[in-house]
Amino acid sequence: MTLSIGSTAPDFTADTTQGKINFHEWIGDGWAILFSHPKAFTPVCTTELGYMAGLKDEFAKRNTKIIGLSVDSTKDNADWLPDIEEVSGNKVDYPVIGDSDLNVAKLYNMLPADESGTAEGRTAANNATVRTVYIIGPDKKIRAMLLYPMSTGRNFDEVLRLLDSVQLTENQGVATPVNWQQGDDCIIPPSVSDEEAKAKYPGGWDTKKPYLRVIPQPETAN
Repeated sequence: MTLSIGSTAPDFTADTTQGKINFHEWIGDGWAILFSHPKAFTPVCTTELGYMAGLKDEFAKRNTKIIGLSVDSTKDNADWLPDIEEVSGNKVDYPVIGDSDLNVAKLYNMLPADESGTAEGRTAANNATVRTVYIIGPDKKIRAMLLYPMSTGRNFDEVLRLLDSVQLTENQGVATPVNWQQGDDCIIPPSVSDEEAKAKYPGGWDTKKPYLRVIPQPETAN
């Protein structure tokens, strides 16, 4: 199954550093971010998991749970966590999925479905494609996907910004322009006619072009 924005995030049951979970049940009625890593005890991933731990409260404010995945056993991941805390200064208190059977990586198209074997004996280079961020909504649909090469650390501040935009645009029916940040002006989508916009935005808007109408950011709600 090929995944894209709008696809249902595949459900699964897996062991994590915080016990066994069913993914959809774990998400509950909020948002979730699943971010994957090629292997435990690798340098770039160590910095990533630690930084993400430092953002946990920011994601919680947005009704969003975070969960990591590493193509290793749960024990390997658990043994890795002290290193992450030592390097970053942040305790990883979100779950990290142990994917030693490669099941989740295959479900999420990060490894070929016919990939054989287990995590044992695999290197980070074998798992180089397991480097994806998924933003998943309360309806379990994928809202956004980010894919990175193994050698490039991900910008999780950008993931937070993207989440803000996705939640805002979904709740308020607007779009966000290039380099948008919280509090910046937004765009009225072309699908909204001027008549509809008058009812929805009585304060009016700034027409840059007939197809580009700018308004102050509406109040955000999760």
